[in-house]
Amino acid sequence: MLKRITFQISGYVAGLITVGLITVIYFRQLLLVKTTTVILTFLLAILIASAVWGLGVSVFMSVAAMVCVDYFFLPPVRTFNINDPEDWVSLISFLITAVIGSELSARARRQAEEAKRQRNEVSRLYEFSQRLLTAQSPLELLQEIPSRIVELFGTRSAALYVTGKQALFRSGDDVPGLDESHLKSVQDGGKFDTNIESGLFYSPVRLGPQIIGSIGVSSSMISKHTLEAIATLIAAAIDRMNAIELLGKTEAARESERLKSVLLDAIAHDFKTPLTSIKAAATSLLEDLEFNKRQRGELLVVIDEECDRINRVIGQAIEMAQLEAGEAKLQPSMHFVSELIAAALEDCRALQNSHPIHTEMQQERARIHCDLFWTRKVLGHLIRNADLYSSAGEPITIKTEEKAGFILFHIADLGPGIEKVEIDQIFAKFYRGKNQRHRVPGTGMGLAVAKAIVEAHGGTIEVASELGHGSVFTFSLPVEPVANGEK
Repeated sequence: MLKRITFQISGYVAGLITVGLITVIYFRQLLLVKTTTVILTFLLAILIASAVWGLGVSVFMSVAAMVCVDYFFLPPVRTFNINDPEDWVSLISFLITAVIGSELSARARRQAEEAKRQRNEVSRLYEFSQRLLTAQSPLELLQEIPSRIVELFGTRSAALYVTGKQALFRSGDDVPGLDESHLKSVQDGGKFDTNIESGLFYSPVRLGPQIIGSIGVSSSMISKHTLEAIATLIAAAIDRMNAIELLGKTEAARESERLKSVLLDAIAHDFKTPLTSIKAAATSLLEDLEFNKRQRGELLVVIDEECDRINRVIGQAIEMAQLEAGEAKLQPSMHFVSELIAAALEDCRALQNSHPIHTEMQQERARIHCDLFWTRKVLGHLIRNADLYSSAGEPITIKTEEKAGFILFHIADLGPGIEKVEIDQIFAKFYRGKNQRHRVPGTGMGLAVAKAIVEAHGGTIEVASELGHGSVFTFSLPVEPVANGEK
């Protein structure tokens, strides 16, 4: 306000000085200059002043210029008497023309300023709408709205009350009047409200016929239409975010049902074969047929192996649930690479009779930071996978190398390989290769569990494969402790 008053005072002073300069310049050339020239020069200066400082300054200059023309340029000079009636007409015409011209110029200036203000408001509203689209969650959106209003519209403070959340979100200075009780009353009233003395403006936030909240700002430069537009954008953003949240919940529920169905189908399918084998072996033993010791031992081995298989399926399901729920507490410590490989081979010792397992370690004494209980499951599963999908008698190779602070484990087989279109899906839960799902038993959870374990250690897991030439699974574990979130 003070700045504006100072600007106006400077306009009056500049206008008076301009009139004085024109008067002095032309009065010195009085015998060479016509009165018409003087009047037109004054008129031009008045119109320029009107465009710069407004109507008040230009009217002031018009009166001052008329007095100067009468006193210095109309005969008799240096008196306020006018002998010729035509001079009266000229002087009055000059004043009327100057005032009308000033008004038109000031009006054009006001219209230009209003157009500029509206353009700036539209630009700010557009920027505000774009900022609202970047929010990732309803809570983040509601927290962002007041701060964006303060930032983009230059308000002192802003507050948003949302009925559904029963919460107040605010940004900027702590201004009395922008509290929950005031905003609730605006919402209940359902009308735009102002407090001119305090510079407070309130507007309900409407979503169709329903009022879902209210917005309040502390500012001296925001209009009713702008605040109503802000409220409309807020309502649209909240509605959009609620729709996204609802869609996410619907998709999550649908995915949960799908996963339950797939899990039950996979487990039922994987239980059927071992249960059939167990039932057949147990029935044969119960019928007390004439089996020798070796035959009875073979039947008991079948029962034992199939029970282990069922136990492994249940274990994988439990492990996946623990990892997804964050209930699996890793206890990493430093271990030798050879220690992890030895532990995994011990878990898979029954496989070495069908496929020879070769190990190639670049640094046998290298150490990794891992939870041995969980990481041996990863390596063990990849070895069992290679055994299941490799051709009979073909070797399985385990190689290690150190790279960029990680130890890389490569598990290579000479199986049928994986099609390129399936590589991106191979680590998804319950996914099994389309050409192997009916040939090799399994639930499709093993690789998903392995991926979750490796990523929990800060490592990565991937596969490279070529049809007819086998696959190479590679996972990495850190040689030093990895900070949370660091890769």
